[in-house]
Amino acid sequence: MSLDKALRFFNDLFGDDDPEEAFYDPVHLGAAVIVTMAVIGCLYWLLWTLLVYEGGLFLKLRALSQLLFTSKTLKGLGCEGSHAMGAFEGVFGNLTALLLSLAALAALHRLYHEGARKHR
Repeated sequence: MSLDKALRFFNDLFGDDDPEEAFYDPVHLGAAVIVTMAVIGCLYWLLWTLLVYEGGLFLKLRALSQLLFTSKTLKGLGCEGSHAMGAFEGVFGNLTALLLSLAALAALHRLYHEGARKHR
């Protein structure tokens, strides 16, 4: 292998980049990390509010089924008006998280179908 071939090889290997080739951009990487952390935070908030906040949505569904299908009353479930909602405490937060989760799921479903349609 001659010296010219070796220099040409190293120049091709470490020389000027092709303008069509993707390159490392630290700003893009930092933005991707921040956006990923924000999305994870939003997902955590949604799931926590939906499943844990004031007993979660399943506790409210259980209380609602007891109210509808048994002889329990609102007073028996701890409701004393707007200041003490008993088993239904936090229902507005749970329902808000449910609606936001369904909206996010619908948006992701729509994006998936648009991508699948373009791929065909």
